[in-house]
Amino acid sequence: MSIDLVIVSHSAKIAEGIVELAGQMAPDVRIHAVGGTDDGGIGTSFDRLEAAVANTEEAVVLCDLGSAVMTAETVIEFLDEDRQSQIRLADAPIVEGTIAAAVQAQTGGALAAVLDAAESARGSSAATTQDGVGVAVDDAPVAERTVRLTNEAGLHARPASELVKLAMTFESSVTVNGTDAKSLLKVMALGLSKGAEVSYRVEGPDALAAMDAIVALTESGFGE
Repeated sequence: MSIDLVIVSHSAKIAEGIVELAGQMAPDVRIHAVGGTDDGGIGTSFDRLEAAVANTEEAVVLCDLGSAVMTAETVIEFLDEDRQSQIRLADAPIVEGTIAAAVQAQTGGALAAVLDAAESARGSSAATTQDGVGVAVDDAPVAERTVRLTNEAGLHARPASELVKLAMTFESSVTVNGTDAKSLLKVMALGLSKGAEVSYRVEGPDALAAMDAIVALTESGFGE
């Protein structure tokens, strides 16, 4: 079951823009824009947020400013106890958190994983990591390759999301230039452009298969 995202902003344009941006990286994830007041002004709407939440099975809610958080908290408090556990409010920056959560949801992540991905945008991920990289099993196979980026966008936005989504399908830990390749925000923060060399290191039980797939994706230009 896919996890929905609900974006609550004081501005309808901001909410819709975030949905459009995240949708480029996670086209199969349902993302609901709840921006502005009932009459189209600046503010938040309890009724519209309540309706959006009712249209989901499980969802992570992300908000921009304090009063939006208060509105979301109130909507969740009005839910039955069982439903409250299915609708989680993320403590995360709304843009970065939405993008990270959307990519995690696109890979089929459970509610807790999607929430954690959103909150990792503020540097508080609860995922099991060591130095920001997934912990690998002792004596597991290791593969290392260096590839040059040939696509126009390098490892920005959509190409970065394609790499992260692929890396998440493997059990092995994956790094790109020493950074966790399963974290969209960390990959994008590298700022790698066309022509840059990327050094992949994969460690774990499916390391060889993972490396072959990741190199093939890179050499294909990430589908651009």
